[in-house]
Amino acid sequence: MTEPFLIGESMTGGYGRGADILHDCTIAVNPGEIAVIVGPNGAGKSTAMKAVFGMLNIHKGSVRLDGEDITHLSPQDRVAKGMAFVPQTSNIFTSLTVEENLEMGAFLRRYDIRVTMEQIFDLFPILRDKRKQAAGELSGGQRQQVAVGRALMTQPKVLMLDEPTAGVSPIVMDELFDRIIEVARTGISILMVEQNARQALEIADRGYVLVQGANRFTDTGAALLANADVRKSFLGG
Repeated sequence: MTEPFLIGESMTGGYGRGADILHDCTIAVNPGEIAVIVGPNGAGKSTAMKAVFGMLNIHKGSVRLDGEDITHLSPQDRVAKGMAFVPQTSNIFTSLTVEENLEMGAFLRRYDIRVTMEQIFDLFPILRDKRKQAAGELSGGQRQQVAVGRALMTQPKVLMLDEPTAGVSPIVMDELFDRIIEVARTGISILMVEQNARQALEIADRGYVLVQGANRFTDTGAALLANADVRKSFLGG
């Protein structure tokens, strides 16, 4: 069986010299897949995502991208390898326009970015309408679209989203999930942390339920939704 395109395997570690938060945790995703990390508050979901992106030290385990060991690469070097990360908060430049935010996402690009920007505007039409407006004036859902769009300007192979629907209405959440599905269909790997577990698992090819920094359940999104123990413990019955 071939190895997943991106895998954080048997990761154990935490922040600085503090106690370990992750305990033998494994997260993986293939091209065109949506992998979702869910679990209770304090389960280590965002920590697992940050470990994959190189934002904290792991002293056991490894992270590999397309077969290459990237465990010791900085986040900046991982971006150059094709990874993009959208944090939950402080993920846009509020004083810059929508268009300027997207241009900032192309900082590593050495060639014309207009085609990619038009692709972002096709994905998020409201951003085309508001391209000259300061991003700080947008609604929460529109800001998330800017943040995702800016990450896509790097033309990543892997898009990592930390709580992309936090604080938005159910209608906006559904719209964002629809756009995430569209991105995955282009062949980009999606790795996502979500509090809205049931809705996220509905669109997930694979899901990871973490508890206290360790894998509790790992399966397809559909199988996890059908699992009585998962429903009872993590999805409200």
